[in-house]
Amino acid sequence: MNKKKLVREQLEISLQRFEPLRAVNIPNKGWIRAIRDGLGMTGRQLASRLGIAQQAVARIEKDEQTGSVTIKTMQRIAEGLDCIFVYGFVPNSSLEEAIREQAKIIAIKRLTQASQTMLLENQMLSNSENKKILTDIVDELVNTLPSYLWDKT
Repeated sequence: MNKKKLVREQLEISLQRFEPLRAVNIPNKGWIRAIRDGLGMTGRQLASRLGIAQQAVARIEKDEQTGSVTIKTMQRIAEGLDCIFVYGFVPNSSLEEAIREQAKIIAIKRLTQASQTMLLENQMLSNSENKKILTDIVDELVNTLPSYLWDKT
């Protein structure tokens, strides 16, 4: 089996664990504030646990809401809340499906260019031949993962 494909399949298994998180909504005031409130902990108390100013906690909570908080800061705050900070991606589809879809875009483009040339030479292929060639090109691209696969087309 292709090494890249094996690595991708192992990553897919890991990513599947995150799938249930798709349904989790971010609290309106952010995770820091939600957990802090859930613990009954004030901003002053969290600041004291972290050895920072209370205003810094307020700023961090605001930064989380605006999306400008750093991962490092989230990890530090999580520790202060006796939590583990989890960071990851939940793909919209499987990596395999995403690669196949991108490969299909390239394959259609190639096949269209070839078909135009063949039309000029009066050598058109049948629909079934076109489908077979398209499938073959997609499979080749998926198996080889050429460096240009994700170049803007």
